[in-house]
Amino acid sequence: MRVPWRGWGARQWVTFGVISFGSLFLVIGLVLAGVSVSFLTDAEKARGTVVALEWRNDSVGTSSRKVRSQDKPAAYPVVEFTPTDGTPRTFRSSTGANPPSYEEGDRVEVLYRADSPDDAEINGFASLWLLPLVFGGLGLLFAGIGTAVAVVGRRRS
Repeated sequence: MRVPWRGWGARQWVTFGVISFGSLFLVIGLVLAGVSVSFLTDAEKARGTVVALEWRNDSVGTSSRKVRSQDKPAAYPVVEFTPTDGTPRTFRSSTGANPPSYEEGDRVEVLYRADSPDDAEINGFASLWLLPLVFGGLGLLFAGIGTAVAVVGRRRS
């Protein structure tokens, strides 16, 4: 026996929730992609050198739970470059990896904002497009599944 709640059954509410969740993630992915495109549009290029690798374990809540053996630290490249103003700058990339994507001494292309050289990033796929793709992909997946369930459910009734 199905008991509707204010005209909607549990299936409709779950479908609505999945579509909403997917739509939210899709919007976040699109906003992050827009931020990357905006950054690329305004960015200046410079040559940089990886001067160090900063190893960090970014596991959330490691103090309150056991650390699993799979929780390995990631290497974040620390890059030094000289923008057009001539003042050497150093920044840590926002993207880390294990095994490391870069080694000390590697030459990299740096993108930075001319009005704010401290806002810099390595010109690489992961640092520019990983988050937009993850959020957008998950958003499309969940919104697509929710929509398919809604269409099939609508046709059956």
